[in-house]
Amino acid sequence: MARDEKLKERWEILVQKLSYQFAEGEDLDLDGIIYLIGVQELGQVHRRFKKDEKLDLMHIAICRLLEPYGYYEFDYYDDDGWPHYKMKEELPNLKAGEQSVLMKEAIVQYFLVSQYIE
Repeated sequence: MARDEKLKERWEILVQKLSYQFAEGEDLDLDGIIYLIGVQELGQVHRRFKKDEKLDLMHIAICRLLEPYGYYEFDYYDDDGWPHYKMKEELPNLKAGEQSVLMKEAIVQYFLVSQYIE
């Protein structure tokens, strides 16, 4: 199976599984999944977040997702337990579709490693 087809298949399975578990079956979009990863990485799953904290959670997720690609590196946890990353390499200028594919690929890989999907 071609790489793009396999990514698409895994993405659809992941969206279905996450949507069922966290959104009462309503399809989660890319941003929603990135937000969930941020919450997971922070480890404070049973609390409400302010608007600016939600953006920070998405930033945490993006850093974590792009870490295996060499763009970010974990730096430290602050006193409140929030992870901080430092940029190792500038992200390339990508078109919107290319950004979406990169993020979907990174997300699928994240959930493959955690064995949430196969």
